Amino acid sequence: MANEGNAPGTGPLVTFTDVARQKLIEVLDEKQLRGQAAVRLAVQGRGPNGLEYAMALEPEGQPDPTDTVVDVGDFQVFVDAESAPQIQGATVDYVEDLMGGGFQIHNPNPLWSDPLAQGIQELIDTRINPSVRMHGGHVTLIDVKDNLVYVRLGGGCQGCGMVDVTLRQGIEALIKQQFPQIEAVVDTTDHRGGTNPYYQPAKGAAGQSPFYAPSKG
Repeated sequence: MANEGNAPGTGPLVTFTDVARQKLIEVLDEKQLRGQAAVRLAVQGRGPNGLEYAMALEPEGQPDPTDTVVDVGDFQVFVDAESAPQIQGATVDYVEDLMGGGFQIHNPNPLWSDPLAQGIQELIDTRINPSVRMHGGHVTLIDVKDNLVYVRLGGGCQGCGMVDVTLRQGIEALIKQQFPQIEAVVDTTDHRGGTNPYYQPAKGAAGQSPFYAPSKG
C-alpha cells in the first residue's frame, strides 16, 4: 500500500503552484487522461546546478507499493521512496520564458545530508571546479559511498586526452588530502560522448592538465 503525502509535523511532501497545477491539467486534458493518469516526480541525480528531477505521466494512475502519493486535487503525484526525503517541502512551479517555459522545482533541502559528501561538495565548489572551469570543464559529485567518491566530468573534461591526469593528480589528490578516509575517486563519465574536448594531447607531448604542475629540480 502506498504512503500518504503528508509526513507528520512536516506538511505536504510537495506542493504545486496554481500555474503549475493548471499546466499539468492542460497536459492531461490534451492527452485525454484527466481523472486517469497520475504524475510521477523523482530525483534522478545531481548536476552542476544541484539536484536533477524527472517528471512524467503515469497513464495507468497506479502507484508502486513504496510510493508516497500526494493528492493535488485534480490529479495525484507519485514519489518513490528514495526521492521522497530529498524533496520534502519542495514546490513545483511553471515559469514562462523566451524558450516557451517549463517546470521549476524550488527545493529547501540541502544537496547532501551526509557530512562527508557535504565536505567533498564544498571542496569541489571552492577549489576543484574553479581550476577546471578556467579550462572549460566542470566536475559534478554524483555520490559518496563506501569511501569511494563518484564524479562525472563535463564540458572540456569530457573526452579530454588528459582526463586521467586531471582525475588522479588533481581531483583525487586534493580530495584524499582533505579527506584521508577516501580510497579512490571513480569517474562515471562517458568520455566517448565528448566532442571537441578542450585538451588535445600534442604529438610527442604529454599535454597539460589544469591541475598538472611539472616537478622542479
